[in-house]
Amino acid sequence: MFARNVGTIDRLLRIVVGVMLIVLAAYGRIGPWGYIGVVPLLTGLSSRCPAYSLLGVSTCPRG
Repeated sequence: MFARNVGTIDRLLRIVVGVMLIVLAAYGRIGPWGYIGVVPLLTGLSSRCPAYSLLGVSTCPRG
């Protein structure tokens, strides 16, 4: 339905940052706002970013 717009490096960074934020929040290191890490985690796993779509940005290589 939606085209991929998150490239490989961008995707890996989103997943790592998302997991780190969630883990830090779960252990009480950064507070409950850390659960916002769900957003980069989901966009990294799906390779789709709604904000990129709105802005017309893509980090996927042209193939």
